[in-house]
Amino acid sequence: MLVHPQFDPVALSFGPVSIHWYGLTYLVAFGLFLFLAARRVARPQYAALGWQRRDVEDMLFYGVLGVIVGGRLGYALFYKPGYYAGHPLEILMVWKGGMSFHGGLLGVITAMAVFARSRQRRFLEVMDVVAPCVPTGIAAVRIGNFINGELWGRAADPSLPWAMVFPQSGESFARHPSQLYQAALEGLLLFVLLWLYARRPRATGQVAAAFVFGYGVLRFVAEYFREPDSFLGLLALGMSMGQWLCLPMIVGGTALWAWFGRAAGPQGDKA
Repeated sequence: MLVHPQFDPVALSFGPVSIHWYGLTYLVAFGLFLFLAARRVARPQYAALGWQRRDVEDMLFYGVLGVIVGGRLGYALFYKPGYYAGHPLEILMVWKGGMSFHGGLLGVITAMAVFARSRQRRFLEVMDVVAPCVPTGIAAVRIGNFINGELWGRAADPSLPWAMVFPQSGESFARHPSQLYQAALEGLLLFVLLWLYARRPRATGQVAAAFVFGYGVLRFVAEYFREPDSFLGLLALGMSMGQWLCLPMIVGGTALWAWFGRAAGPQGDKA
């Protein structure tokens, strides 16, 4: 069996200031978004609508706020509502850890709605620009989770070549390195599929809907290898909280994709 390398979570130190690997993975995520979104708005269908690089930079600013606020509130509401109801000020203590992707997604959606309104652009048009540029950031952050040795996987067959012991778990049996599974599925695979899908003009909103559906499916699958949160365990039907939160994404993404396509019609609006 492999053993988690036990990386030092601090990448660089300058006197009393420490830069953590996890923080750097967020910077990588934001940098990748800038690069990919700039390429996306340069495509003819968006350039014709007046999209420019400075729009991408402004979207990133709004998006960062959405990720932080939504991710933290989502964690408090979805995973520990009772605790944070009694300790509301701790919601502000982001440095203590605890972020929810699903909450962060809702935060980004809200932030993009504000951005679209401020620029007098259609909300779905904005979301179609954003959607294919997100998965690489997800992959980067999941690598950060692996470096930290957190969000480890469920028990694995010790004969599995990449089965790994995570000392942080307090147990010595082999586990799936589920952080890497998620980086590969929700990150790299979803990016490739969405980027290819978005290369051709689609009905406005369909690229964003494809992201919602795709992430929901791939995260649902990955959750079968990820250890459920100890304070929640498995919920109804033997599914984790992450899986239950993915079900509305799968159903909603499918319905929205079909709706946008039907609303556009054969000669309809393309993104």
